Amino acid sequence: MRALAAPWRSLRTYATDRKSRLGPAPLSLEHFIQRTRVLSFYRSILRNTRRIADPTTRAETRKFARDEFERHRGVTDLGHIRYLLSTGKTEWDSMERYIDGL
Repeated sequence: MRALAAPWRSLRTYATDRKSRLGPAPLSLEHFIQRTRVLSFYRSILRNTRRIADPTTRAETRKFARDEFERHRGVTDLGHIRYLLSTGKTEWDSMERYIDGL
């Protein structure tokens, strides 16, 4: 009887050790909302850089924005995401005032 129990145990662990075919765990509602806000903010930066007359400065500004977003891509802590979004919006507002002065 013991000889039959061992193969079933190994099959059972094999079935439960598989990774989900659905991919990573879904985002919580708050993470989804913050992700939407971050993407919206990024798109607004790209839209507003069109007002920069000098093509070199425009490209550098877009590259800087993309690099900053990429640098913080892996952040999952909601408090830190809110902080980064708030700081980024403050910095962008000051940059917009400078762009409007050009």
